[in-house]
Amino acid sequence: MTLFDRTKEIIKKRGMSVSEVERKAGLSENYLYTWKKSDNPRKKSIESVAKVLGVTVDYLLGKNETPEWANEKDTKDLETFLERNLEGGMTYGGEDLTEEEKQQVKLAMATIFWKRHKHD
Repeated sequence: MTLFDRTKEIIKKRGMSVSEVERKAGLSENYLYTWKKSDNPRKKSIESVAKVLGVTVDYLLGKNETPEWANEKDTKDLETFLERNLEGGMTYGGEDLTEEEKQQVKLAMATIFWKRHKHD
């Protein structure tokens, strides 16, 4: 999945439009569509979009995607691992984590899972 595809998917999940995200991120109209063809969009624009969408830059860039070697069972194992370890919500100091913080925790846990799982 490309950066543009992933971004568009998250925009849809958030119930937003591409133009709304561009405006909130301080980008020009139709800027995100340039990501379809660009292999190297500006880091600052990716950071701005990630902030608007409440996700990490790594999440937008697909750094937490399932490895190529993983099969369906591996993916289900990851889901079980996350569910088991994230039961009861995510809080710190009695307050709920923000969506961005939750994504960061999930990314860290998925990264650890895939590193350990590959060595099994």
